[in-house]
Amino acid sequence: MTWNTHRIHFDPDYAAHEGYPDVLVQSHLHGAFLVTLCTEWMGAGGRLTRLGVSVRRYAVPGDVLVCAGEVTGVEQVEEGHGLVHLNLTETRESDNTVCALATATIALPL
Repeated sequence: MTWNTHRIHFDPDYAAHEGYPDVLVQSHLHGAFLVTLCTEWMGAGGRLTRLGVSVRRYAVPGDVLVCAGEVTGVEQVEEGHGLVHLNLTETRESDNTVCALATATIALPL
């Protein structure tokens, strides 16, 4: 629960009044999808150490959102772990609109 009571998230008529086609997905959900991408990719041995998310466009119920990532760097560090740096995107499938961008760092066992 995000305690976000803005009516654009639950009242379709109000969202339309604000110029949106439907109620909007809350920004926190965009971030949660990108976190899930990281945690599923890294597996049980990994640890998400840093995440920065920027929501760029809205999404509405029924939109298919696709999350993807690209490794941008790898560092070997002490304590038996390496760091993997990622750029992440969440796009709306219907028109390839970027809804959210993120950067992440994941610690993985060597």
